[in-house]
Amino acid sequence: MIYQNTWAFAQAHDERDELNQFRGEFLIPKHHGEDAIYLCGNSLGLQPRSAKQYIQQQLNAWEDNAVEGWFMGNDPWLSYHKQLIPTLADILGAKHAEVTIMNSLTVNVHLLMVSFYKPSNKRYKILMEAGAFPSDQYAVESQVKFHGFEQADAVIEVKPRDGEVTLRTEDILQQIKDNADELALVMFSGINYYTGQFFDLEAIAKAAHEAGAYAGFDLAHAAGNVPVKLHDWNADFACWCSYKYMNSGPGGISGAFVHEKHFNDTTLDRFAGWWGYRHDKRFLMAPGFQPEVGAEGWNVSTAPVLLLTLHKASLDIFERAGGLKKLRAKSEQLTAYFEFLINGINQKVGDDVYRIITPGNAAERGCQLSVVCKNNARAIFNYLADNGVIGDWREPDVIRLSAVPLYNTFADVYKASECLFKALTAVK
Repeated sequence: MIYQNTWAFAQAHDERDELNQFRGEFLIPKHHGEDAIYLCGNSLGLQPRSAKQYIQQQLNAWEDNAVEGWFMGNDPWLSYHKQLIPTLADILGAKHAEVTIMNSLTVNVHLLMVSFYKPSNKRYKILMEAGAFPSDQYAVESQVKFHGFEQADAVIEVKPRDGEVTLRTEDILQQIKDNADELALVMFSGINYYTGQFFDLEAIAKAAHEAGAYAGFDLAHAAGNVPVKLHDWNADFACWCSYKYMNSGPGGISGAFVHEKHFNDTTLDRFAGWWGYRHDKRFLMAPGFQPEVGAEGWNVSTAPVLLLTLHKASLDIFERAGGLKKLRAKSEQLTAYFEFLINGINQKVGDDVYRIITPGNAAERGCQLSVVCKNNARAIFNYLADNGVIGDWREPDVIRLSAVPLYNTFADVYKASECLFKALTAVK
């Protein structure tokens, strides 16, 4: 596509966009009475307009039925989560039985590592990307220490080459190969939170298995953003949060994937709870844990219905929008247009005042563009916020901007680029 740096071009694309109607299904923050330009879905997605209605329905069910709400009414709570699984499984590229909805992200990281980090004196190391989100770093550190190992020895971090910002797939695979005899687990993000790089998870999983290790993925910035095929890629496990691209509310409920090849593996340890007990005998309250077959066998605690309700409000919009395939097609165009506009600023001023460190290849990124500001970075970020452009700041000089296809428009990114250009002379 040949892009143009004009308001007319942006408007014309929005008029032709069949997904543009879904913008109206979200509540957009206001700035001086007008819609703000919200480009922070990588951190917290917008609230669906339907969220209040969905929550009210469950509050009414609680009011009307009290404890019987678990078994009666239009949406009995005991099976409420099953309504969400088909859409979620489609987003994650998984079979229905491989997906469950539970807890929060880092809790799920720990619970899944109980099963899939099984170190021995020889094979005990975990390989991950350097600069992973701190929660993953802390979780991995605490897990290796729990098993009696030192982080400096047991954790291998793959770093970019000197002078580069993102990782090369061949370097990741080589590190796996070089440490094959000692690796117990390869634990990678789907998308790196800082650079926005989308990793080749299929290749990473294959290399991990060839090395004799498990492969697990944190999809916090990938779920609902980029297409993933967890089952086909043969990932052992994965987890994600729902409050970024899946718009399920601050601290919204997480999810987990376990590949079906592990369903009957009795050698896997797990921390058990009543909610993961086999469904046909759960209410017999018998001693001795017997897990439900499938990912639900990793459940621990009672499902939080109100959090599930917020999740459902957003997933229903995904379903009406035609799923991730349609959203991804728009996302690639929208992000490429934003990239074109930002690079156009550099051309105007004859200097790389805004350097995008997110990969230029659409297959290696999602919605997010991470922009390094050459000068006055924090002041520029503040200028954007003061003018109704909501992005995300990362030290020391990066502004993360994400145009989400469900509610962002070509007009949004055009206006944001205009603001970025004006900021160069407005701040010192």
